[in-house]
Amino acid sequence: MRVFVTGATGFIGSAIVEELLGAGHEVVGLVRSEESARKLEASGARAFKGTLEDLDLLKKGVAEAEGVIHTAFIHDFSNYLAAAETDKRAIEAMGSVLAGSDRPFIVTAGILGLRTDGNLGTENDPAPGFPRASEAAAMTWAEAGVYASVIRLPPSVHDAGDQGFIPFIINKAREKGVSAYVAEGQNRWPAVHRRDAALLFRLALEKAARGKRYNAIGDQGIPLRAIAEVIGSQLNLPVTSIPADEAESHFEWMGRFITFDNPASATLTQQELGWKPTQTSLLEDLQLGHYFTNR
Repeated sequence: MRVFVTGATGFIGSAIVEELLGAGHEVVGLVRSEESARKLEASGARAFKGTLEDLDLLKKGVAEAEGVIHTAFIHDFSNYLAAAETDKRAIEAMGSVLAGSDRPFIVTAGILGLRTDGNLGTENDPAPGFPRASEAAAMTWAEAGVYASVIRLPPSVHDAGDQGFIPFIINKAREKGVSAYVAEGQNRWPAVHRRDAALLFRLALEKAARGKRYNAIGDQGIPLRAIAEVIGSQLNLPVTSIPADEAESHFEWMGRFITFDNPASATLTQQELGWKPTQTSLLEDLQLGHYFTNR
């Protein structure tokens, strides 16, 4: 299958490209720069120059594909609403090209904040459509007949090269001189290894489901205190609790996410797609040390 992948040279997208090529698919990846184009083509894929904001070019890339995987997102937490709007418009543009066909359209969404009651989030729980509208936009197209489905990623997609939430928390521990968690630290984050997530994207593409939500969950829920303890051990720093009203001053923008209690299940995903996570857990990955060797 000729697959158009947005975010093809990103942390997650690059693993998806490798997974697709290894399974015999042809990959065309959306890239912003010549450097990214060279990197992608060295992997065996074809580069397509463009951005999420250039909707006409985006439509052209989709029109030439037999399947689409959308992983690109502008991770600007200082202007998150604008990033979410750009993502929504890109999904709407790509969906309009796929209307009337059976070509699969796999859209990336997030699972953090799926539930607020501490219960295990499942594929049957719809995500809120604000501020990030990825899932809602994809489901709108699915209801219109497009073979759109959603893969929800947890707050930690981990592996060497991660530049997301966990490295931010590690760097904050270095800066503050303590590895902190909030209150009792019993709120839980799910996680998945990047390689397991990449496999799930391929399986979802090949199954060509319509209107399905898939949870990319390896660890159902890791207490934030346990994460802080491993970080403290690796950095030889004290591990301490901070009050909830100090979370934002300590963790800055991360303060709004650090207290989420969001355990989640991938049982239905595993049953429907035959997916089984086999890579290391987040805590095991942290204990390998590579998160602490690069700053």
